[in-house]
Amino acid sequence: MVRSPLTASLFDLSYPQLEARLQRDGVRPIHARALWQALYRDLDCYPRGRADFLPPLQRWLGEGEGKQLPIASVIDRIESGDGWTRKLLFSLADAQQVEAVLMGFPGRFTACLSTQAGCAMGCVFCATGQMGFVRHLRPGEIVAQAVEAQRILASEGDSLRNLVMMGMGEPFHNYEAVMEALRIISDSRGLNVTPSRITVSTVGVVPGIVRFAEERARFNLAVSLHATTDEERSALVPVNQRWPLSELLEACRYYLKVSGQRLFFGWTLIEGRNDSPDQARQIVELIRGMDAHVNLIRLNPTTGFDGVTPGQSAAEAFRQVIQDAGFPCTIRQHRGIDVAAGCGQLKAARVQGGQHAAEIL
Repeated sequence: MVRSPLTASLFDLSYPQLEARLQRDGVRPIHARALWQALYRDLDCYPRGRADFLPPLQRWLGEGEGKQLPIASVIDRIESGDGWTRKLLFSLADAQQVEAVLMGFPGRFTACLSTQAGCAMGCVFCATGQMGFVRHLRPGEIVAQAVEAQRILASEGDSLRNLVMMGMGEPFHNYEAVMEALRIISDSRGLNVTPSRITVSTVGVVPGIVRFAEERARFNLAVSLHATTDEERSALVPVNQRWPLSELLEACRYYLKVSGQRLFFGWTLIEGRNDSPDQARQIVELIRGMDAHVNLIRLNPTTGFDGVTPGQSAAEAFRQVIQDAGFPCTIRQHRGIDVAAGCGQLKAARVQGGQHAAEIL
């Protein structure tokens, strides 16, 4: 495992932390406002030379460590044929690579961000899970992805509306850094992505779900389910061996009770394995009594998994069973296949020197 670089950046600091850092260094905290606006409203990653900064702030930016920007540079970028899905590959300060996906339509753009380089969860159909865990990302390395997405959209006269922590990595395996990054991203003085439009997706890390509930985080929670028995789920999602379905569902009920917010369940449809109407009825029994929304995603195959994508009609039949039982159910659009929009695919393709694979987002 590679440790995260010790040198922090300005993107690692929340607004109160930036004020405290300035004060500690003998600079009046009032200067935080101008710097914060430069970073997150003007999207300026090179603020040292700004003429509108007062001399104390200019001097502070030119002195000491921990102020370097940018901390993530885009080294590959590909767009889907329809122009509405873009895949970004970032290189970090230690040459590790992570990905982000920008997708949507004018006024409704969503960014999917990475929280780790690699992933320790080992989900069999996930390109990131197949490459293993390297290291956690710092808060600033997560924030930098959102800033770049916002910069791209701003150049087109648009802005970021939704955010999903569903890229490379398991967010609750890097809990503190993810939550700090989201506090920065949702700060109304900066990027101002509304908390209700931010979703944290977990494969089922029970302690993280409980902590998320108890902190009464204002962000949405999505739990990847994929199977209704421990045997089937452990085969797809190895973390189920650590936190089996009974514990996971108990944590989900606890979250609903404490947070008062709706819970989202994700289900990747794999032909002949978990896409039958009977399995849809099993989902209904598992989540009965919960305030839950089920999102269905048809598998996008990877070279490391031999699963097959079900047809649209099978997905519709599956959705109908869940919806008839009274649960909102959405079939997510099959987007970005031609740009390897699933987490880990672009990095894997570069490492392997092969073609862009297709995988689940």
